[in-house]
Amino acid sequence: MTVGDLVGPFRGLRVAPGRADDIAAPPYDVVNREEARAAAEGKPYSFFHVSRAEIDLAPDTDPYSDKVYEKAAANLQKFLSDGLLVQDETPCFYIYRISTGTLRQTGIAVSVSVDAYLENRVRKHELTRPSKEDDRVRQIEAVKAITGPVLCVHKTHAGLQSIVDELTVTAPETVAENVDGARHELWVVRDDAHVSEIARLMNAMDALYIADGHHRSAAGARVAAARREANPDHTGSESYNGFLAVSFPSDQVIILDYNRVVRDLNGQTPEALLDSLHEMFYVEQSSDPIRPAERSTFGMYMDGAWWLLKPRGKTSGGDPVDNLDVSLLTRMILEPCLGIGDQRTDTRIDFVGGSRGPEEIARRVDSGEMAVGFTLYPTSLDDLMAVADADMIMPPKSTWFDPKLADGMISQLLD
Repeated sequence: MTVGDLVGPFRGLRVAPGRADDIAAPPYDVVNREEARAAAEGKPYSFFHVSRAEIDLAPDTDPYSDKVYEKAAANLQKFLSDGLLVQDETPCFYIYRISTGTLRQTGIAVSVSVDAYLENRVRKHELTRPSKEDDRVRQIEAVKAITGPVLCVHKTHAGLQSIVDELTVTAPETVAENVDGARHELWVVRDDAHVSEIARLMNAMDALYIADGHHRSAAGARVAAARREANPDHTGSESYNGFLAVSFPSDQVIILDYNRVVRDLNGQTPEALLDSLHEMFYVEQSSDPIRPAERSTFGMYMDGAWWLLKPRGKTSGGDPVDNLDVSLLTRMILEPCLGIGDQRTDTRIDFVGGSRGPEEIARRVDSGEMAVGFTLYPTSLDDLMAVADADMIMPPKSTWFDPKLADGMISQLLD
């Protein structure tokens, strides 16, 4: 990678052929400790032993203790010494395909330039939490690798797609048949001509867009800054100058809804809340769970019943963020009716990924854990790119990408 590049090839640390089903695991941040422990039961090489190494320690271990990061490093070294992971001799690109049901998306694993990230050629749409950044920085430094790829999106490019189509005619070198319901395949692009052409086409792009992985990318940039400062012989060619990402064409990526549940009704009865909503919405009860079929409509589950909410007046705002359905829900219901303040810190609200369906909303309300839940129409990829291009920030938990990349399929070792 040279000055001005957006991405570059790298010497990937990847699953050895035939071992992907033993290793590949869902991303560290979509499971809790108990779920990770259960998923890794009987699987000594599950990547959860690296990404969630607390599962190998006492149940009351602080997940942010030094012991956890030390265990993660030891486990990764064991995977290497046991031949479960191999590193390519020369810098390569990697074609990464995820398939589930009728959906198939094929992207390219790259090392993203930290300088391009700092210059906003790698565009963001979320704020990050320092505590989560700190965790990823400590993980990267402990294992001396970036093991959790960032999911990026690039605007569809016919020339790049032609190369991907050509190279995926052959069988993949690595296949994980089932990671959280999805098949993951990896092709290694070693040929100098293809590596050069992929680099040329991607580096000519205006931008990449971070879809999922803002904390991982921010942590990668922080690690690079610290290592640059500590290295008097820094040249810019070191592997720490990039962070691991897989970028998919925008016409292949799907965003699911990201729904909300609220713990109480802010001192109101269900009837009083419905009366308030009637002033702003057309309210219609439904016998079936609601997954909104169009923008600016919401499903609400409360007191054992589903309701469809359609605003009575104009809903469009003045900028790309105001126009998002998550902003509309906040503006019309969460703040004025339920008293929800900062959704990043307010403990009365929680978020439910769309892959769990509206049934998960009903389950959490019926259990008594929550008092009311809302389903939303998904944020579009065009909306995401418009917000990022405007250098603006979406409300928290605006997008849920599914299927997700697997941890362990491809990693980037640091110098």
